[in-house]
Amino acid sequence: MKKIGVVLSGCGVRDGSEIHEAVLTLLAIDRSGAKAVCFAPDIDCDEVNHLTMQETGAKRKVLVESARIARGEVSDIRNAKASELDAVVFPGGFGAAKNLCSFGQKGADGVVQPDVLRLVKEMAAAKKPICAICIAPSVVALALGKELSPRLTIGNDPGTAGAISATGSKHVDCAADDIVVDREHLIVSTPAYMLAGSISEAARGIEKAVQATLELVK
Repeated sequence: MKKIGVVLSGCGVRDGSEIHEAVLTLLAIDRSGAKAVCFAPDIDCDEVNHLTMQETGAKRKVLVESARIARGEVSDIRNAKASELDAVVFPGGFGAAKNLCSFGQKGADGVVQPDVLRLVKEMAAAKKPICAICIAPSVVALALGKELSPRLTIGNDPGTAGAISATGSKHVDCAADDIVVDREHLIVSTPAYMLAGSISEAARGIEKAVQATLELVK
């Protein structure tokens, strides 16, 4: 059975993983006959009240919050090894751009959280597929842009696309329910809620992305 790492960034669209995207990813992996293995960094994040969409000033633990989505079955990403995974998927949500890296605050000048960076680079070096959803391609762009110049999409927002391109990556405009596949570097991306107007529209792109990722597994 293929083992697919799923890297979560908390729980909630504004301060962690986008819950719909994360659950749709887990569902697509399970339906494919593969096994999802969840990881998250054991770091603090700024809490957002998802009723008001305002920061509260409090802190939460990314790993603890991610456990809500993973039903407790999540490990510290420092224990994730490319040698034990067939592919890795990054669901979106602002946590991907704020907790897994600092793209949300610094754009192309951002950096990737060290344990996340190590895993992305290990997967790329091992020629194992990487899938990034919604704003999560920013993590891949910061990690691999200067070295590999991968083809990625976040949809068609000019400002965000420009920041992705500024990392050295190549942005490709894409519809919400479609995907971009960089076959040379084994990287799959889809816009999901960067563009999607409904959960079903996001689901179509995520299902395609997961399927394409599994097809790239050697």
